[in-house]
Amino acid sequence: MFKAMDQPLFHSRIKSADVQKSEKWLGYLFGPMGALLLNAVLATYLNVYYTDVLKLTSLWGGVFLSVFPIISKVIDAITNVIMGYVIDRTKTAEGKARPWLLLSAPLVCVSGILLFTVPEGNKTVEVIWVMLSYNLFYSFSYTIFNMSHNLMAPLSTRNTEQRGQLSVFNQIATIMMSGILVALIFPMVIMPMLGVDKSKWITVMSVLSIIALPLTLMEYYFTKERVTLEGGESEEDKPPFAAQLKAIFTDKYMVIILVYFLIYTVGASIKNLGLVYYCNYVLGTYNDGKTQTLISVIGGIPMGIGIFAVWPLAKKFGKRNVTMIGFILYAIGSAICWLFPTNMVIVLIGQFIKNIGGLPCAYVFMALFADVLDHLEWKHHFRVDGIAMSIYNIIAVSTVGICTGIFNAMLAKSGYAAPYYSNAGELIATQTEAVKSTITFAFVGLEAITGVVLAILLIFLNVEKNIDQEQAEIKERKGITEVTEQNEA
Repeated sequence: MFKAMDQPLFHSRIKSADVQKSEKWLGYLFGPMGALLLNAVLATYLNVYYTDVLKLTSLWGGVFLSVFPIISKVIDAITNVIMGYVIDRTKTAEGKARPWLLLSAPLVCVSGILLFTVPEGNKTVEVIWVMLSYNLFYSFSYTIFNMSHNLMAPLSTRNTEQRGQLSVFNQIATIMMSGILVALIFPMVIMPMLGVDKSKWITVMSVLSIIALPLTLMEYYFTKERVTLEGGESEEDKPPFAAQLKAIFTDKYMVIILVYFLIYTVGASIKNLGLVYYCNYVLGTYNDGKTQTLISVIGGIPMGIGIFAVWPLAKKFGKRNVTMIGFILYAIGSAICWLFPTNMVIVLIGQFIKNIGGLPCAYVFMALFADVLDHLEWKHHFRVDGIAMSIYNIIAVSTVGICTGIFNAMLAKSGYAAPYYSNAGELIATQTEAVKSTITFAFVGLEAITGVVLAILLIFLNVEKNIDQEQAEIKERKGITEVTEQNEA
C-alpha cells in the first residue's frame, strides 16, 4: 500500500539522528495545529451546533443525542483497535505511523466539512447524515490522524530530554489552538457572529477543515521515527496480537497510566461540554462575548507560564511528582468554583488555581507515556506502540462520545430549552435552576472529584525510577552505541 514511500517526494525532510529545531517548530508545533484546531472546535462547539442550530435535543424524546454518540463510539473503539494493529504491522522506509499521518490529511479535511453540511427539510435524512458524518470523522479520519500524531513523540527518539521537549512543543500546539483560538477568539468574536445561523457555521467550519490539510502535510514532512528505524525487529519477530495485549494489561505501569488517562478524560470531556452552557446560562448571558473570554484568559495565562516552568520542574522533581502535586491544586481550584458558581471574581480565582494545577498533566503526559512504552519494550523485548496507542485513543474518543451522550441526557432530563427567536426578533435563551445546577456540576463540580482521585493514583506510577537503566539495556540488545549514533548524525 505504501510502496510509493520509497520515492524522494515522500521522504522526511528531517535527516539528523538528533532532534532539530525545524523538527520541533514545524513538525511538532505548527504542523499539528490544523487538525488540533478543528478537533478542539468540534469538542467545544459541535454539540452546540446539534442542540442550538439543528435543534436535536428533544428529538425522539431526547434519546437521539443521548444514545447516538455512545453507539458511535463502539464503532470508534473497533476502528482504533484495527488501526493500532495495522500501525504495528506497517513497515516502510518512512516508519510505521507517519505514512498514516500523510493519508489522514485529505480525509480530515473532507469529513470535517461534511459534519456541518447537514441537509434540511427531512428529519430522517438529517439524522442519517449526522450519524454518518460523525462516524466518518471520528471513527475513521480523525482516528487515523490521532493515532499517528500521538505516536510521533514516543517514536521520535529514545533521548528522554529531547522526547520531553517534543512533548512540550506538541502540547503548546494544543494549548495555542484550544486556549487561544477556541477559548478566546471563538467566544469573543466568532460565536456572537455565528449565532444560530447555519450557513455561517458551515462557512467557518469549512475554512477550518481546509486549513488542516496543508498543516498536517507539514507535520508529516518534518517528523522522523528514529525508534522505528533502529531496526532489530523483523516481520517474523512481530509478536502475536494476543501477546501484545497481554503485555499491556499485565504491566502495572501501563494499567495505571491508562486508568489515569480515562479518569482525566472523563472529567475534562464533561467540563469541555459544559463550558459554553455554563458561560451562557450560569455565569453570563447567551454569547455575550465576554464571559467565556474571561474564563479562557484565566486559563491561558497559566498555560503560557507552563511553557517555561513545567519541564524544568519535571526534570528536577520528576514528571510523576510534579503532576501529582498539580492535581491537588486542580481539585482545590475546581472546588472553589463549585462553591461560588455565579460569582465572577471567585470563579476566576478558582479557575486560575485549577489551571496552574493542570499544567504538568498538559505538558508532560506524553513523555511519561513514552517512558511506559520503553519500559514495556525492556520487559518483553518487543514494542507495543500501535496497540497501546489504539487503547489510548479508544479512551480519548470513546470517553468523549459517551460523555457527550451522558451530558445531553442530563440536559434533556433537567429540561434544557434550545434558544429561539420571538415574534419580535428577540433571541430568547433562558434555563431553569435545575438546568443551571446540572451545567454547573458538569463544568466545575466533577473535576473537583477527579483531581483528588488522580493525585492518589499517581502515587503508584514510579516508572521513571529505572527508565535510564532500562533504555541502556534496550540499546545494548540492539547493538546501538553512542559511537553508532554519532556516525548516523
